[in-house]
Amino acid sequence: MTTQITTLLFVLLTIMSANCLRVSNGKNFIKTFLTETYTSITPTQANVAVLGKAADYAVLAGSRTTNEGSTTVVGTLGVSPGTAIAGTAVTMVDGEFHAGDAHSLAAQNDLTTAYNNLANTPGAVDKTGTDLVGLTLTPGTYKFNVACFLSAGILTLDAQNDPNAKWIFQIGTTLITAVNSTVRVTNGGSALNVYWQVGSAATFNTGTVMVGNVVAYAAISFGTGATLHGRALARVGEVNMLSNVIEVKA
Repeated sequence: MTTQITTLLFVLLTIMSANCLRVSNGKNFIKTFLTETYTSITPTQANVAVLGKAADYAVLAGSRTTNEGSTTVVGTLGVSPGTAIAGTAVTMVDGEFHAGDAHSLAAQNDLTTAYNNLANTPGAVDKTGTDLVGLTLTPGTYKFNVACFLSAGILTLDAQNDPNAKWIFQIGTTLITAVNSTVRVTNGGSALNVYWQVGSAATFNTGTVMVGNVVAYAAISFGTGATLHGRALARVGEVNMLSNVIEVKA
């Protein structure tokens, strides 16, 4: 009887360990469940229409993801064609890990299509050289031939009471936010209907509150305590996290 109880306890502990821990490159990654029943976030139809299978992810990198400090990701985290999910523990809520598997590869393929489609969306208003701070922008497509900056302050995206309002930002090179800058959606809009197509890298400095789907060709980096209500999707580079919250949430 004692042997049977010991065996049963071993099996139960093994199952619990498999469900609660993922090991990659020697690091343990903790998966936290909001409820007793595990459920994944279902992307909106509008997001799937633009992002395809990449809409399944809150964080998707090409080469690897890194993390230092206490970061929470609400949604799925993955990497392809790389396999490294490196650094300290990431708390996962309503999501899972995909490192260099068929799921993340399919998402990366769709991300490439989405990146190209966003970059070629016609009818953009040229905002090259304009700092986004203090602006209020209505739904539409906005183009920056080179870098795009948001200084310390607020960018307001006014949905004009249209829940389907959509914004596309076409950025030729880098997207950089200043410390403690904020992007917000007002008047009935959704953060998930904002798209940032970034020609190279995106950097969100310390304390930034960002919204939307960041679709970058290269890397995406977060400063300490930066928050993203949306998705961090990097085609070929890294997604670097530093005590952040990244959540697929409107």
